[in-house]
Amino acid sequence: MAKQKGIIKLAGTIGDVTFYKSKDGYLAREKGGVDGDRIKNDPAFQRTRENGSEFGRAGKSRRILRNALRLLIQNASDSKVTSRLTKEILRVIKSDSTNARGERVMAEGDLSILNGFDFNANGKLSATLYAAYTTAIDRAAGSLTVTIPAFIPGNTIAFPTGATHVKVLVGAAEVDFENESFQFDQAESAEIVLGPDQVAQLDLVANVTANTELDLFLVLGLDFLQEVNGVMYPMKNGSYNPLTIVEVGRYVAPDPS
Repeated sequence: MAKQKGIIKLAGTIGDVTFYKSKDGYLAREKGGVDGDRIKNDPAFQRTRENGSEFGRAGKSRRILRNALRLLIQNASDSKVTSRLTKEILRVIKSDSTNARGERVMAEGDLSILNGFDFNANGKLSATLYAAYTTAIDRAAGSLTVTIPAFIPGNTIAFPTGATHVKVLVGAAEVDFENESFQFDQAESAEIVLGPDQVAQLDLVANVTANTELDLFLVLGLDFLQEVNGVMYPMKNGSYNPLTIVEVGRYVAPDPS
């Protein structure tokens, strides 16, 4: 790798040399790598093609799931959530024991691998919410529920300095990965004071299509707020907010017998 000098800085490719700008300045490097046509056709690159095919499916599925949960993720995620989620979805695809390598799909994989995934690695739910909670998916009714028994916020929530209130958020996504479609619903608590007073049991329900045969995702999160002169402000653009997949549901066809 060479560094460009002189008044005129080049960008692009001339012959076998590529010129580009990076954080280290204007650089130049010799063109290299394996020819694209060879990767597509040479039997020696069969494993590479298989890996690429499954990685592509993982990227597509990640995009669909993120879009489905976008309203909540935009206020509770870290800078590496895209790569982290792709990695976990690729694990789901690789768990497919039905199809051949390179043809494995998410629909045949172990969806429970995504259970417990934190969209914000800087604010994990397990290190923020210490109140017990239960989850339930009623596919027939199309309802996904999170129940938190009566709790004292000041004792059971690890909140950032300056936060005065919190909202508990629940989201439900019904996702069709094959047709790239989804349905989303969310529910949230009232603004809860982060203090010593006990809060009554919360039953938060988000709804999807009754009797759906699609994959279901239930997420639970917290939204920290600061009250100033009666107005609620978000805490640092949501960088402290946790959001986690707390239950997944895959349709299981009834036994015809």
